[in-house]
Amino acid sequence: MVSLGVLSLQAQKPLELPLYPNGPAESAGFKTEEHWVDSTRVADVQNPVLYVYLPEKSKATGRAVVICPGGGYSRLAIEKEGHAVARWMREQGVAGIVLKYRMPNGHYEIPLKDAQTALVTVRGKASEWGIDPKKVGIMGFSAGGHLASTASTQFTSDENRPDFSVLIYPVITMDETFTHRGSRERLIGKGYKADLVERFSNEKQVTERTPTTFIALSDDDKGVPPANSVEYYLALKACKVPGELHIYPAGGHGWGGFGTLFKYETEFQTSLARWLKELE
Repeated sequence: MVSLGVLSLQAQKPLELPLYPNGPAESAGFKTEEHWVDSTRVADVQNPVLYVYLPEKSKATGRAVVICPGGGYSRLAIEKEGHAVARWMREQGVAGIVLKYRMPNGHYEIPLKDAQTALVTVRGKASEWGIDPKKVGIMGFSAGGHLASTASTQFTSDENRPDFSVLIYPVITMDETFTHRGSRERLIGKGYKADLVERFSNEKQVTERTPTTFIALSDDDKGVPPANSVEYYLALKACKVPGELHIYPAGGHGWGGFGTLFKYETEFQTSLARWLKELE
């Protein structure tokens, strides 16, 4: 007989499924294998996976969010900016779906394809997972925030358009004056490629169809200049898209915000939980 404790533990584990059941169609040309940097970060991802944390039916709001961890487009902080976030979302009644997306290695189309495929997949599973297909959003941290903002501005259909987005200390621009250089080089390659700089500077891609957005960062972020978030927020305002911007006095870059030592974690979580509820 299986104990209640074991059943409870099993219920806490995420569903795990490959984003492409038959494998991805294209390669980023890596010569190295996917590997773990440590127990919380995975590098050179080449086979994308979804980890699905579904809330209890009594808590479920019907909302879901695809979560894109950061890591400079070379690795993913998949525990701090992925699984920990999804567990918190689950407690809010939101299905938290961690996307272990592929690293671009200069193949800029690959991460966006993974994000868009994830959104389509979640909507395709909506009935099975108890999700409202009109309440599917995207969330990203740092370079994952760049991916989330790209998905929020460069969607090609209603099926791969997020209904809302949450951007945490995001990379937004490829403009060399205030981009994160490592993320830029791994996404679009070295050198100045004007067409790609323009395309992936997402503050320039906002339209009235860009979804409502929650943005949070720290004023003393030395890794990704605050101008990234501020310019995106101003672009939202110019297009009359609802947005909410939180700039905390300190915290630097990469604070996660879910079970970390971030000084303003309670304030951050309270604001985000309230914002998610107000989306109803």
